[in-house]
Formats: sequence, structure tokens, C-alpha cells
Amino acid sequence: MKRLERTIESIILASRWLLVVFYLGLGVALAVYAISFGKKLFEFLIKVTALNDTETILHILSLIDAALVASLVVMVIISGYENFVSRFDDEHEGEVHWLGTIDVGSLKIKVASTIVAISSIHLLQVFLNHDSFTPERLMWLTIMHIAFVVSALLLAYIDRVTGLTKSLLAGKPSQQRSADQAE
Repeated sequence: MKRLERTIESIILASRWLLVVFYLGLGVALAVYAISFGKKLFEFLIKVTALNDTETILHILSLIDAALVASLVVMVIISGYENFVSRFDDEHEGEVHWLGTIDVGSLKIKVASTIVAISSIHLLQVFLNHDSFTPERLMWLTIMHIAFVVSALLLAYIDRVTGLTKSLLAGKPSQQRSADQAE
């Protein structure tokens, strides 16, 4: 019976390597998105002299939005691989200094924060171009943004409470824990 249990556990642990397909797929999607970004940038550069200030800002915000989305994908790929599949070798540690420091809770907060930033940029684009939107549409976009903000704040609060609970259970004061994380 113990042998069967070990076999099942080995299969379950080995199944984490299936996640590599998803991370590689995200890498391919990121390459496709980079092509899309290049196209947006090229189109912007071609017509930049004919754009007014508001249109220029809208195009720049669109490029910033794309950069945030790309950063989010990279963060998910690297953190997901590191947390769920395998640690990166020590030889890669100098390349990305935050490897191994982002746990699942921190990743959720970073993803939520990035989504709020993307939503903020999109909402700013909408407000700069408000004549194209109905008041009802503006209201719903604002409500969705507020929902993203509240969700991110709740995730951060939950992570904070969880961290405090863990530190209290471990007998370590929360201020000492924060100082340890800062190092």
C-alpha cells in the first residue's frame, strides 16, 4: 500500500511539469504581443506630427498599457515557474534579483495592482476621449475600475492579515518580520 501511495505522489509531483507548456505558451503569446506593440509604435511614429496633444497622450497611454500587460505576463511566467515547477539555478539569480521572493500571495497582489494600473490607464484614455462614450458607459467603466481597486485592496489586506497571523503563530513580532522582508 505504501508503494502505491509513493507512486501516486510521484505522479502528482511530476504533473507540475505540465505547467511548463502553459508558461512556454505565455512566452509565445508575449512574442506575438511584442509584434502588436511594434505595430502600434510604428503607426504612432508615422503620424505623430499630425496628432494633437490629446491624441498623442492617448497613443502614449496605449503603449504604457501594453508595457504593463507585457510585464504582467513576464511576472506570471517567472513567478509561476519558480513557485510551482522548479527553482531557477543559482547562475540566473543575478539576472532577476526578485526570483524566489515572490510567493503566490505576493504574486496575486502584484497582478491585482497591475490590473488596477491597466484599468486606470484605460479609464484615463476614456475620460480624455469622453465625447465618444455615453454617460452610462462612463459610469460602468468607472464602477468596474472601482471594483478592481477594491479587490486589490482586499487582497492586500488579506495578505497582511495572513502575514501577521503567521508571524504571531511563529512568535515573531510583525515589525521584525517587515524588517526581515526589507533586507
